[in-house]
Formats: sequence, C-alpha cells, structure tokens
Amino acid sequence: MRVAFSPVYRYELPPKHRFPMEKYTLLPEQLLYEGTLQESQFFTARPLSEEAILRTHTEAYWDKLKQNTLSRKEARTIGFPMRPELVARGRIIAQGTLDCARYAFADGVALNVAGGTHHAFADHGEGFCVFNDIAIAANELLHAGEVSKVLVVDLDVHQGNGTAKLFAEEPRVFTFSMHGARNYPVRKEKSDLDIGLPDGCGDELYLETLRQHLPGLLDGIKPDLVFYLSGVDILETDKLGRLAVSLSGCKERDRFVLESCRQRNLPVAISMGGGYSERLATIIEAHANTYRIAASLYG
Repeated sequence: MRVAFSPVYRYELPPKHRFPMEKYTLLPEQLLYEGTLQESQFFTARPLSEEAILRTHTEAYWDKLKQNTLSRKEARTIGFPMRPELVARGRIIAQGTLDCARYAFADGVALNVAGGTHHAFADHGEGFCVFNDIAIAANELLHAGEVSKVLVVDLDVHQGNGTAKLFAEEPRVFTFSMHGARNYPVRKEKSDLDIGLPDGCGDELYLETLRQHLPGLLDGIKPDLVFYLSGVDILETDKLGRLAVSLSGCKERDRFVLESCRQRNLPVAISMGGGYSERLATIIEAHANTYRIAASLYG
C-alpha cells in the first residue's frame, strides 16, 4: 500500500487558513506513530507536467496560475490568496493522485494524504480547489489507454461540481456524488448520479443510502478503476457539513466502499477531501480510520 505525501505551505497563508492545512502534516505522523504505516510506504510525487494540466484545464487558466495573475475575484472564488508555492503544491498533489491510481493497479489500493479537489473546473478554481486532481488522473489514464472505464465515488459532503462538469460529456467516466442537498455549492452541476441528503442525516440513513446504490454501480459499470473521495466533512462535528454522521458511521462508510471494491477486484485510488470539525484531533481520527481500514483489508 503506497501513500502520497505533499509538502505543506501553511505559513504562506493567513492564520485563518492554516488550521485546515495542519492535518496534512499531523495525519502521516499519527499513522507512523501508531504503526499503521511505515516510512517506506510514503512517497512524494514530482510536479505534474504542463501537458497533463492542459489535458484537463484550459491554457488561459494555467497561464494565470503560472504567472500568478489571477484577479482578486478569481482568487476569492478559490478561497485563499494565491501564492506560487500553492500552485506548486497543487501540481504535486495532482501527480500524487495519478501515481496512486497506478500503484492501485498493483496493490489494490493507494491513498493521497491530500487531494479530492473536486470544485476545480477546466477554466477556474473554486472552494479551495486549484487543480482537479481526480479529473487530471482519470484523463491521463484514459489518454494513455491504461483504463477504458472509470468510476468516481465522491462522498465528500459537498457535491463534486467541478468533476461533474468536466466529465459531463465523457461516457468513459461515471461520476457519483452523495452529498448534502442544501450544502455548497448552491448551484450544482449534474453528475451521472447525484444523491442529495437532508440536513441532519445520520448513520442509518447515510449508510442505507450508500448500500442501496454503490454495489449496483460497481456491478453495472464494471470500472477498471475507482477513484474514491473520502471526505470526513460528513461528521456531525463538522462546522460546514450539516449532516450528523458519527465517527463510527464514517469509518463504516469507508469499510463498505473498500470491501465492496476488494470483493470485485477493483483497484481504488483514494483522495482525502474535506474535514472541518472544531477539534483537529477529530479530523485526524476520521481520516486515519480510512488508512486503518485500507491497511487491514489490503495489508
């Protein structure tokens, strides 16, 4: 099992943006401390190539990122002041997800400590997302002929609007988003399958809904690869989530997704996605559960 880790440029951000970034450093430390992972399992990807960027994002958008010339409005839409270091980190994150997909073919599963930047569109970023890492990886694998069918299982609390739009006319990629119906983004794009959950949705309804839909998608689509966005902002403690899933319910969600894929011999590339609980320890524990389950199932 291989795990992508990207350098964190948290000190380039204003204080209000630093808290969510801390998890990217603390999560690997926790997993190493408890023995779930070993140092040898981590890797840092090289920066994503311009060619790969332009297979998903427009040249005009990439030029603005490269030259640091996004307008103030464009930067506000992304959600934080842009820095060259953040663009550089985004390239590493996206390459990490692509590398994870290729490792998953051999190992069954691979995980990116970051990623899940599903609000990035071809021509702009939104919602703290600069590059769309899953879309970039899927497009690269399709272009190289390494896959012919891909399933995106997006279980972040926010709809994967950028991913949905990017693949709206791509029949080889099926996008499944199960999210808070009344949560961000206000204007949602159309995934191949969207399931909007009501505010306050707890473990029973959440897991029942997932069990009703995921096995049929896996069996019907028969993807060569599953991209799983395992956001933990579904937790009842999340400041932005509006759902009411417990830590144990979130863990069971991950177990069900991975067991369902493993039973069908489907490789899975996992990106972490969001998590905004008040206590950082809660975020770390929820994300760590994803790795613990992957380690227990795949060794």
